[in-house]
Amino acid sequence: MTLFIKNANVLNGNNELEIKHIWVEDSQIAHIFAGEQSTSDLLEQYGSGKEVTEIDATGKLVTPGLIDMHVHLREPGFEHKETIATGTASAAKGGFTTIACMPNTRPVTDNADVVKLVLDKAAEAGSVKVLPYAAITVNELGRELTDFAALKQAGAIGFTDDGVGVQNAQMMKNAMALAASMDMPVIAHCEDDSLVVGASVSEGEFARKHGLKGIPNESEAIHVGRDILLAEATGVHYHVCHVSTEQSIRLIRLAKSIGIKVTAEVCPHHLILSDEDIPGMDANWKMNPPLRTPRDVEACIQAVEDRTIDIIVTDHAPHSEEEKAKGMELAPFGIVGFETAFPLLYTKFVQTGRWSLQMLVDRMTSDPAKVFRLATGRLEQGAPADITLIDLETKQTVDPATFATKGKNTPFTNWTLQGWPQTTIVDGQVVWSQEATASKA
Repeated sequence: MTLFIKNANVLNGNNELEIKHIWVEDSQIAHIFAGEQSTSDLLEQYGSGKEVTEIDATGKLVTPGLIDMHVHLREPGFEHKETIATGTASAAKGGFTTIACMPNTRPVTDNADVVKLVLDKAAEAGSVKVLPYAAITVNELGRELTDFAALKQAGAIGFTDDGVGVQNAQMMKNAMALAASMDMPVIAHCEDDSLVVGASVSEGEFARKHGLKGIPNESEAIHVGRDILLAEATGVHYHVCHVSTEQSIRLIRLAKSIGIKVTAEVCPHHLILSDEDIPGMDANWKMNPPLRTPRDVEACIQAVEDRTIDIIVTDHAPHSEEEKAKGMELAPFGIVGFETAFPLLYTKFVQTGRWSLQMLVDRMTSDPAKVFRLATGRLEQGAPADITLIDLETKQTVDPATFATKGKNTPFTNWTLQGWPQTTIVDGQVVWSQEATASKA
């Protein structure tokens, strides 16, 4: 397929927008032309004898396809919450072209057959690129390491027991040493189970007000500190999932300053909401890690700004409405994130002037590509044609009824936001579009 995106507003690396025309052939960006060049001349010169699909991107921001390195697609085993087809459709609607899915499915993604199933289902869906993580331990029980070599060969891109923390330090050290020997990352859900049993929200004012057992900050930071020391000992690339506390950030910042190979991620909800924002016992505000204090929120924001935290992820975690209706104490943890991530961050940080547009785009495209050594995340000649068009002007209200995901569990219902993705292109193919913006040239 040949695709011609004309009049695109493209960031130049210095937070400046330039008009460019982008020519796509054979799933790659073949040429990027200066905006002053005649589109009719370009079509005549490069499109002669070809069937060219033309997209007019006038007034739209055009970026590398967004990348989300922490998502839950629920399949196999929890198809009532989400399927790979519905999850990837939701990702595409959110402007994401590459996503990495967690292994806490049923069966757990702890063997090559399940990795293959996920990859086959993703290919069948024909939407965004899906990169599966594999479990560190069999059934994520923390007792026995999985077959790392077989999982890598099957297509796993890293190892994690996300959903639970690896409680045994020797088990984690063994996993890190094995992963390091294979040049693979370990991605850690950091949580000390002995401090969180029976808790549903952060230890703080909301928990006290409602008589709930709280999850303390140190439950996360203890594992972060332990794992940093183990990463130093083994030399593994250690990546910290969904950072939420000021204490964890202090530890990660120190580790980076002395050269330990640690990277980290944060979710939009931990950058925007605190436990003081929770309106009541609505489980759409229940996630793990939980919403922390305003001090933790500010620490997370500053950590994104100074690159202590490398990337932004959604931790997209759909659940059924029936499950979330069980209330704050009994409902499962998690909220959906694909379709609101970019507009939330653009409205909260770029529109207010705290962040540059360039910084936000980098944290969601080129930076995750660098952290996980992906070929994507670049808008340049020869790069894969994974491209997102975003409308930065139109205001739109968050309405879960319009979501492509099966999950409607979000705390952002009725928020009015700007910066909505309009068209998502994967390997030169339009996989989602808000409008029929493409026409045959």
